[in-house]
Amino acid sequence: MHSKLNRRDFLKTTASAALAIATAGKALAARSKKRPNIVIILSDDQGFGDLSVHGNTNLSTPNIDSIVRDGAIFDRFYVCPVCAPTRAEFLTGRYHGRTGVHGVSTGAERMNTDEKTIADTFKAAGYATGAFGKWHNGTQYPYHPNARGFDEYYGFCSGHWGHYFDPILEHNGQIVRGKGYITDDLTNKAMAFIEQNKNKPFFCYIPYNTPHSPFQVPDRFYEKFKNVEIKMRNRDQKLEEIDKTRAALAMCENIDWNVGRVLQKLDDLSLADNTIVIYFADNGPNSWRWNDGMKGKKGATDEGGVRVPCMIRWPGRIKPGTKIPQISGAIDFLPTLADMAQISVISSKKLDGKSLKPLLLGTARNWPGRMIFSQQKSSTVSVRTQRYRLDSKNALFDMKNDPGQYKNIAKDKPEIAAKLSKAVEKFKQEVPRSADDDRPFTVGYPQFPSTILPARDGVASGNVERSAKAPNCSFFTNWTNTKDRITWDIEIANSGNYNAQIYYACPKKDVGSTFELSFNKNNIKGKVTEPHDPPLVGKEFDRVDRGSESYIKDFLPLDLGTVRLKKGRGLLTLKALDIPGNQVMEVHSIILTLL
Repeated sequence: MHSKLNRRDFLKTTASAALAIATAGKALAARSKKRPNIVIILSDDQGFGDLSVHGNTNLSTPNIDSIVRDGAIFDRFYVCPVCAPTRAEFLTGRYHGRTGVHGVSTGAERMNTDEKTIADTFKAAGYATGAFGKWHNGTQYPYHPNARGFDEYYGFCSGHWGHYFDPILEHNGQIVRGKGYITDDLTNKAMAFIEQNKNKPFFCYIPYNTPHSPFQVPDRFYEKFKNVEIKMRNRDQKLEEIDKTRAALAMCENIDWNVGRVLQKLDDLSLADNTIVIYFADNGPNSWRWNDGMKGKKGATDEGGVRVPCMIRWPGRIKPGTKIPQISGAIDFLPTLADMAQISVISSKKLDGKSLKPLLLGTARNWPGRMIFSQQKSSTVSVRTQRYRLDSKNALFDMKNDPGQYKNIAKDKPEIAAKLSKAVEKFKQEVPRSADDDRPFTVGYPQFPSTILPARDGVASGNVERSAKAPNCSFFTNWTNTKDRITWDIEIANSGNYNAQIYYACPKKDVGSTFELSFNKNNIKGKVTEPHDPPLVGKEFDRVDRGSESYIKDFLPLDLGTVRLKKGRGLLTLKALDIPGNQVMEVHSIILTLL
């Protein structure tokens, strides 16, 4: 039996319903206007072919593949032939030659300080910003990630790290000890950042340093590949080193496991629906292995050196299973993500990238053709259009009918070859990449008082040698003569008192050397009084010989005390005063802290 509503009750009930609907509508509108979180995962030296989603049956990467299933895949996505330039292009939306980056070590990897990064843009829009992993665009402030828009930084700033288990890392400029395998550790810190900022928009950048050498990976991932037959091989099997392939595949499966952990964390925190997730790599594979038949690997401007995996998901916005055939690249991330988040890019410099939002959301009409340039050295440039690639030797390839770059058709298509050659010459003039780099290493900023000056950035003379040919992650050794020198070209930003530390190693039999650290007219003397002779670490964990890369040691800080340093540029110099043994010490780095 139904009771009847009088007119007053009816109006009251109707008003309540209307209010409820209006409130729900406002809540929905608020949710729809809420800016998306951003998670960007970058792998290091992982080729296009190192994922099962691209057809490689040698390994399984279900978590990375799921981003494609739930979102979009970029079929023709381009980066640089090596690490630091790609990172600069991702961070700035500009070709790396414009940013001051022209190499991967000894200061060549630094972005000019007048560049604004993608993190600067998102921080200005109110986002919490964090980076967890390999930075590789400058170590000293203001090149350090904490000066480039990232509130939180955990990882290492060099381009290469010598040991992946319980490694020495840094947290916002302070030296710390990592816990466990490095990729797992970086993921733990990134997930903690996500959880800490779950109630506000965040920009989380996770630049892993694997599968970059040294080829180290936990047993539970390596055992699967240890003795397995590698069925899918590089197109030139004589070049492939199977042990490297096995190790790299194991490292890629470890990355996939960690990607799964990040995705699960977003689910657990109910953040997945409002989070854009991107996964991409920084250059071609670091060894000859299956790469979908493409020519070249890391270091080459051919297709196999610069075409990499890239996928993105944004639930409810990007249609699952979307495939983007149009060419695109790392230079496009800044304008694309700013467009998606509806925020303004704060850089006043011209961007080379363009927003891919219309392609991703299916609203593009008559997408214009474009050219994407790949540069390794100042004279080594190739250019890609949707159909063709002109390589660095002016050979032209039809990438639709000849994706492996086997047949040079420059004589068959002279007009196209001439057009692209002209475009390359114009690019070289507009985007010079000079190795003439006179920038000093910067020291002495109150907002970042401790400055690390690693051996990588120093210059040795006399008998002093690096621990390996590759500067990244090296240390100085064979310091045996009072005429020997180790110098750093630095610029002190602020006059003041500085605490000086040297991270050193010295066997007991060589203890007792005295030395001087000087800068212009100021100096401080020190003496090696305590032995510290740790073993080299890394070889026992390597799955493959590391070649020219250095093994590492756990160096000990030797406190020299306080020295007065005046503002200005000069050489920070280490020289020996007395050497009673065979050597002074081995030197990993100097740390200067403004007091």
